[in-house]
Amino acid sequence: MNWLQLISNKRLGQEQHSLRHDDRSEFKRDGDRLIYSAPFRRLQNKTQVFPLPGSIFVHNRLTHSLEVSSLGKSLGDDVARRLADRHPELRGTLFEEIGTIVQTAGLAHDMGNPPFGHSGEKAIQTFFTEDSGNFLRHKVSQAFWDDITHFEGNANAFRLLTHQFVGRRKGGFVMTYATLASVVKYPRASSLAGDHGKFGFFYSEAPIYEKIADELGIIRMSALGEPLRYARHPLVYLMEAADDICYEIMDIEDSHKLRILSFEETRDLLLGFFDENTKHNILQRLKDEEVTDENEQIVYFRACAVGKLEHECVKAFVDHEEEILNGTLQGSLIDNIAEPQREAYRACSKVSYKKIYHSKPVLDVELSGYKIMETLMRTFIGAAVHQEKFHSQQLINRFSSQYDIRSNDLETRIMAVLDYISGMTDVYALDIYQKISGIALPIV
Repeated sequence: MNWLQLISNKRLGQEQHSLRHDDRSEFKRDGDRLIYSAPFRRLQNKTQVFPLPGSIFVHNRLTHSLEVSSLGKSLGDDVARRLADRHPELRGTLFEEIGTIVQTAGLAHDMGNPPFGHSGEKAIQTFFTEDSGNFLRHKVSQAFWDDITHFEGNANAFRLLTHQFVGRRKGGFVMTYATLASVVKYPRASSLAGDHGKFGFFYSEAPIYEKIADELGIIRMSALGEPLRYARHPLVYLMEAADDICYEIMDIEDSHKLRILSFEETRDLLLGFFDENTKHNILQRLKDEEVTDENEQIVYFRACAVGKLEHECVKAFVDHEEEILNGTLQGSLIDNIAEPQREAYRACSKVSYKKIYHSKPVLDVELSGYKIMETLMRTFIGAAVHQEKFHSQQLINRFSSQYDIRSNDLETRIMAVLDYISGMTDVYALDIYQKISGIALPIV
C-alpha cells in the first residue's frame, strides 16, 4: 500500500465536490462533525464497563472515546514525524495529518455500540440464535443472517457513519475516505467472522467499504466472488492501540476507585511496565513532591504507564511499517511491543478478566442489561415481522422517521429495529423497557 494514496480527503457522497468553507483541513472537519452529532453525545449515557456513575465517576463510552481520541492524536503525530524523517517525500502532503485522522477515528470507533456494553451486543446476537428470533433463520438471506447473528459494534459504527437513513443525505456523515477506513478494525464480511465474531461491515454497507478500500489502494485479500476481506488500513493499528491502552489502563484505575483492586495491586500493575530504576525514579518523584494521596499517586502511575505504552506502540508501528503496508503484520501493535511491556500488559489483562470483568458491579449491569435488551429485541422485532397487528402499529409509531421500519422488505425492517435499539442510551433503553413491560407509566 502507498501512503500518498492511503491518505485521501475525498468525501463519501460528495466525491465530485471540492468546495471549502473555511481554513480547517478536511480531516479536522470530520472530527468537528462527529463531536456536534447526536449519536456522539449519546455515548455519555452508554456503559463502558462499570455501571453508570453514582457517587463515584467512572468511564462511560463518551469519556472513553475522548481519551482514545486524545491518545490517537499523539500516536499519529509521533508516527508522522518519524516516518517523515524516513520518507522525506511525505513532508508537505496529507500524510502529515494522520494524527488528526486517528484522533477522529478514536471519536467514532464506539458510536455503533448498543446500550449496556458487551452484554448489549450479546443480547442482540443471541436473540437470533438462542431466543425467539431463531424462526427468522429461513426468512432472510444467508448474508443477512450472518450479519445479525454476529452483530458487532464496530461494524455498526461504519453503518452509522455511511448509511443513508430516510430523509438524510447521501453518504451518511459524509466523512473522508481515509477517516472511514481508519475506523474499521476488522475489514471482512460477517461470514468470515469465525469464532471471535468480529467483522467490519454489514453486507448492506459492503459495497461502500469496497469502494473506499479500492480507492485508497487497500490490499484485497479475497478473490472476486468470495466474501470481502481486505488488509487493514494502516491507521487502524494506531486507533486500535489507543483503544487497547485506554480501556485496559483506565479500567485498572476505575477499579481502584471502586475498591475492586487495592492500592498495592493497582500500583504494582501500573509500575509493571518499567524497569527497577525507572520505578524508583517514579516513586522518588512522588516523594520529593510530597504527594501522599493514594488516588493522586494512582493517577500519576497511570499517566506514566500510558506514556510508556504510547512510546512502545509508536516504535512498533515504525519498526513494522513494511509489514503493515504489505498487509502481513500479525496481531495488534500491543502484540508487537517490547517483551517487558507486552508481559506487563498481559498481567493487567489477566487481572482485569479475573477481578474486574467478573466483579459483582459488572455482572449486575450485564444481567440487567441483557434482560432489558432481550425484551426490547423480542418486542420490536415481533412488531417488525407482524406489522399488521394493532400493538405492532403502536410500537412502530415510536420509531423516528429516519428508520425505515415501514419498508416492504423484511430485512430492511429488522435492520431498522437494530438501528433503533443500538442507538439507545442505557437510560432510554431502561425507560422503554419499563413502559412496554407495563412497569412504569408516563407521568400525566
